[in-house]
Amino acid sequence: MEVDGTGPPVVLAHGFTQTGRLWGPFGGALADGHRVVRVDLPGHGGSSTVEADLVAGGDLLAAAGAAESGGAPFDLVGYSLGARFALHAALARPNLVRRLVVVGGTAGIDDAGARAVRRQRDDDLADQLASSGDVDGFVRRWLAAPMFAGLVTPAPEERRRNTPGGLASSLRLAGTGTQEPLWDRLGEVSAPTLVVVGAGDLRFTAAGRRLVAGLPAAVLSLVPGAGHAAHLQQPALVTLMVRHFLD
Repeated sequence: MEVDGTGPPVVLAHGFTQTGRLWGPFGGALADGHRVVRVDLPGHGGSSTVEADLVAGGDLLAAAGAAESGGAPFDLVGYSLGARFALHAALARPNLVRRLVVVGGTAGIDDAGARAVRRQRDDDLADQLASSGDVDGFVRRWLAAPMFAGLVTPAPEERRRNTPGGLASSLRLAGTGTQEPLWDRLGEVSAPTLVVVGAGDLRFTAAGRRLVAGLPAAVLSLVPGAGHAAHLQQPALVTLMVRHFLD
């Protein structure tokens, strides 16, 4: 966990194969006026040996924020994998999450069969990664997916802090297929929520609209010229959106 900036605390929960240092210009800009807490999620970076599913990881995320805020409510920003952890944290510890920002997030796969297929696919990927030990090759293949088209990642060498075992554990324990659908529980999220989606990310745009429909106090912001990683592809615009919402 790393902290920079001064002001109200905001915890950043990154995406799969990333670390807390890979928020790019968005993370740096947010530190102007906020105390930014960058965590390494279970299975990633400095937390590569930490094994946790989404429920346990949500508790760990809430505990990290509480430790930095002195037990006071804090703001929470989650991207993709981090968004799944953040939703669990907001459900488990509503007294701690003041405002929630979900970037490229979903509340899960409804259909049990489709969920099982996705879980098996992620388990197979985890087995291949653990067997090969090739993090660089795995990350290249992961980022070759259409949802990341046009993405230039900041500090690509930082992903090498991830280990084969850590990423494999993340896939097995916190992959999309492991998530029990939260759609019916969204009404329990008390924190005002900003849902950010790249306008080019059609699948997550649909998920974002559904999140906003289910959350008690939520707004959807579509980011033009961006895909799944909107905060990395349009950092200035997403910073403006998020700062306005948090402040």
